[in-house]
Amino acid sequence: MFSKHASAIELLLFDDVDDACPKHVIRIDPASGRTGHYWHVFVPGIKAGQIYGYRADGPRDLAKGMRFDPTKLLLDPYGRGVIVPDRYSRDAAKGAGANIATAMKSVMVDPSDYDWEGDEPLRRSSAQTIIYEMHVKGFTRHPSSGLGEKTRGTYAGLIEKIPYLRQLGITAVELLPVFQFDAQDCPPGKVNYWGYAPVSFFAPHQAYSSRRDPLGPVNEFRDMVKALHRAGIEVILDVVFNHTAEGGHDGPTLCFRGLDNAAYYILEEDRERYANYTGTGNTLNANHPVVRRMIVDSLRYWVKEMHVDGFRFDLASILARDPSGQPIPNPPVLWDIDTDPALAGTKLFAEAWDAAGLYQVGSFIGDSWKEWNGRFRDDIRAFFRGEPGSAARAADRLVGSPNIYGHEEREAEQSVNFVTCHDGFTLNDLVSYNAKHNEANGEGNRDGADDNRSWNCGVEGPSEDRSIERLRNRQVRNFLTVTLLSLGMPMILMGDEVLRTQYGNNNAYCQDNEVSWFDWNLVEKHADLHRFVTLLNAWRRLRDMTHERRRWSLNELIRHASKTWHGVNIGQPDWGEHSHAFAFEARLYQAGPSIYLILNAYWEALEFELPPVCGTGCWRRWIDTSLEPPQEINPWESAVPLSGLTYHAAARSVVVLFEGSGELHVDPQPLHSRR
Repeated sequence: MFSKHASAIELLLFDDVDDACPKHVIRIDPASGRTGHYWHVFVPGIKAGQIYGYRADGPRDLAKGMRFDPTKLLLDPYGRGVIVPDRYSRDAAKGAGANIATAMKSVMVDPSDYDWEGDEPLRRSSAQTIIYEMHVKGFTRHPSSGLGEKTRGTYAGLIEKIPYLRQLGITAVELLPVFQFDAQDCPPGKVNYWGYAPVSFFAPHQAYSSRRDPLGPVNEFRDMVKALHRAGIEVILDVVFNHTAEGGHDGPTLCFRGLDNAAYYILEEDRERYANYTGTGNTLNANHPVVRRMIVDSLRYWVKEMHVDGFRFDLASILARDPSGQPIPNPPVLWDIDTDPALAGTKLFAEAWDAAGLYQVGSFIGDSWKEWNGRFRDDIRAFFRGEPGSAARAADRLVGSPNIYGHEEREAEQSVNFVTCHDGFTLNDLVSYNAKHNEANGEGNRDGADDNRSWNCGVEGPSEDRSIERLRNRQVRNFLTVTLLSLGMPMILMGDEVLRTQYGNNNAYCQDNEVSWFDWNLVEKHADLHRFVTLLNAWRRLRDMTHERRRWSLNELIRHASKTWHGVNIGQPDWGEHSHAFAFEARLYQAGPSIYLILNAYWEALEFELPPVCGTGCWRRWIDTSLEPPQEINPWESAVPLSGLTYHAAARSVVVLFEGSGELHVDPQPLHSRR
């Protein structure tokens, strides 16, 4: 246990999580049990499942950043398991006096005591990855899930729904935070649902386990990973190394604050307050040597012992700040992660911004990091709602954002393309609301982003007007088509494939209820959209299998393809301020077919000239988002032959044509070009 300034540390052992008194208290001898700044003690006879915690004494000098409180029970920063009493109280960890009975406690875990049955991380290539961002609890908690009360909302419940994920065709699940978090870190009367409030970087969240024994969450999480791997699905964890649930100066003492506050957190100049680059009250001091080591050790543990395949780093730009909070050009912790041999081949995704204005999309450090492309989200949203000047930006996003990433000579999948994620509107709400409706959060609708670039298609919220609903469904198909066909790594949000709604709430972090849960009735209700996404994913996987044989960089892809941009007339694209449509033709290497993509975000139909085809072939229609299901998409091999020299693209639609036989052995590659 690292603590530079502690004067005494005690280890407390418990028989039960609700015990108000420990079974044993072992005071660590500072003479024989301290080496440098590390405190240690050997206790014979300890076995897996043992419940324990620490108390630390030392100076309480706020002017120097010291906040020791010997009355508070502390978690082990490296504890592999956490157990939470039914009477857990965040307030008791804030106030004066002991909180033993109401405190979270650590659990001793033997990582080797599990039969993986030969399982290993899948190491699927980035080019073969389709990400499904999801919430472990929200995926199966709804009564319509068909699961028993015990497994609804758990790791075990997710296992039961793996056939759905396989049918949908995704290749990776990106799980919202599963590190143990404080569900009480939220406004009064609410629940922290998303989980961006960690208290441990090694322990899986206890409440997501259907098992109540101390070791249950660890083993059930492993069962889930093993089952997903057997289904060919990777597991990516959304990890929060930018802050903890201990909050600001008035927050609780749960772990780090009570062990070495000045080491674990970035403090303001007066040392009494916490720097807040996260919007949550504190900022982890990620480039402090001890914190750096803890972060890397955590990642190694989840890869080696829990077999996860990758990590998405929440507010990753904070990891580029030094102990004074200033951005640094070569952040040690980021290079530690990037170059660690144990993490080689592990997927690393950065949310390359923070809550204090640092925005690093296109400039995030490192050789292995992929980036959530927030500009893809913003520019594709802007284009399909008809914003002036958005056509040129949308075209760049379609071909891997070379204006953002081309200078790095990296693979196209450096860009993680998404239109929606947990933070913001669902896809259904994006086309149904002009403004956020977060009143249920209890913050006067002040929380959540105001810049949503959404369009309600003429009516705010649900509508009985069939023409409005048809337009909304068309817009949803437009977004999904572009997301899944663009060059880069696609990500879709849980439930977008069946029009899940949050009723206009774009910040549902505290809505652990049917606002956030996956309603399984929607799978049948919107089977047409589910089919649409399934066919898109099937083609994406086919395309990427052949793409993987040629590991081209983004610039190489652009140079080697035969491609042309068009407008309504051949060879005459319009990139002007008032343009809302363009077309794109690419011959995908010598052995592949030609693809012709039409994007018409204009509010009227447009007639697009078609390029001549080679020989006696013809253009075939694969997708036209303006058509009613099931005509809006065909299996690739059943694409509809066309005649004529033009194509009538309906208002606000996406059309995908290809030249060729439609046989499955064709070599379709990502669409790419420069304007």
